[in-house]
Amino acid sequence: MRYISTRGQAPALSFEEAMLTGLARDGGLYVPESWPQLSAEQIADFAGRPYEEVAFAVMRPFVGDTFSDEEFRGIIQRAYAGFGHAARCPLKQLEPGHFLLELFHGPTLAFKDVAMQLIGQMFEHSLKRSGRRVTIVGATSGDTGSAAIEAFAGLDAVDVFIMYPHGRVSEVQRRQMTTPTAPNVHALAVEGDFDDCQARLKDMFNDHDFRDAVGLAGVNSINWARVLAQVVYFFTSAVALGAPHRKVSFTVPTGNFGDIFAGYVAKRMGLPIDRLVIATNQNDILHRTLVTGRHEKEGVTPSISPSMDIQVSSNFERLLFDIYDREGAAITQLMTALSGEGGFALSQGAVDRLRAEFTSGRASEEETSATIKATLAASAELVCPHTAVGIKVADEQPESRVPMITLATAHPAKFPDAVEAATGLRPDLPPRMADLFERDERLTRLPNDLAALQAFVAQNRA
Repeated sequence: MRYISTRGQAPALSFEEAMLTGLARDGGLYVPESWPQLSAEQIADFAGRPYEEVAFAVMRPFVGDTFSDEEFRGIIQRAYAGFGHAARCPLKQLEPGHFLLELFHGPTLAFKDVAMQLIGQMFEHSLKRSGRRVTIVGATSGDTGSAAIEAFAGLDAVDVFIMYPHGRVSEVQRRQMTTPTAPNVHALAVEGDFDDCQARLKDMFNDHDFRDAVGLAGVNSINWARVLAQVVYFFTSAVALGAPHRKVSFTVPTGNFGDIFAGYVAKRMGLPIDRLVIATNQNDILHRTLVTGRHEKEGVTPSISPSMDIQVSSNFERLLFDIYDREGAAITQLMTALSGEGGFALSQGAVDRLRAEFTSGRASEEETSATIKATLAASAELVCPHTAVGIKVADEQPESRVPMITLATAHPAKFPDAVEAATGLRPDLPPRMADLFERDERLTRLPNDLAALQAFVAQNRA
């Protein structure tokens, strides 16, 4: 399996090279040259199997010869050994025909752990084998950062620098990034919003002299391995509800488009998905794109679902690459327009293909809070604001006998203020994190300035 850039001007790489490289040198994102196919018989055989076995079967075609079967099985086992639920990503029924896929049983209580714990193990294995050292720089709207720090803290061959928007993440999210004591991890509070952090990250990757000097690597969802790990739970949850013998739909609260793109990949691999529903908060660029056919930035408005406060949805580029028939020049033109002019219009053919694969909806702040309250009353489930956005949008979809799975992306205790305001109940952190607010914080506040950020990274590597 080889990996090619969405912009068509970078060399094809192996899985290992694409994983360690992150962003392609032409500014694009790596995707597989083709989508592996699983037969209905193979998918049906996933029923009742442990999560780790399904993960191996789904991801193995993408990995090539990077790891032997024995090595890859060991990597997967170690990645999920610390999860707090034996099913890893369990399903829970909300109401007839509507299910929650709980993705928050990992170390930092968010769906990002499902991918990041795996990437941490893959990086460690690969770097030990080669003797390389890398500098990981990431941008986070809240959850990726803590998941990356948890996965890479204390590893010998890695320095980790996580940029997050100062004052725009929840206190729990911030403390999960700023309280780890491992000397190889650094939390950087950047003046600006998530899109600023993400833009500076891409600037670093596109500065090839800096990139090579520090051995830059990325674990944001620009990294293909992140998306790949998320494909697995679409299979496990769908099979639990009868796939491939019946179709299943998914509603995904999303900002950077990585999680729902993983669902698209599962569908391309043969999983019988009926509807993929994009759920956005008030920062609704993806919903507006589906409705209008124009992809235009309107600025980021802070919300009670901060992990979705995004206007530049990086993984949308991967989807565009597919619906524009993998024409790298066309994607380069669109991304140049997004960067320079703030948006672009999709061709009619692209709009038709987009609407054939996805539907969408949005939830206001008031609707999100009302959904948290209503879900508790109706189903005795306390959900985080991001999950509530998904539930609200899922409930608005046309009635269907196809089961709907809404992705529950974070534990409610990561957003206690919003949950308490909606319900009067303040969710408790798990016992292993009960002292989070007593731990000392360690962070560096920096301007939204590429030179300042690069200087800090260069000076603080081991």
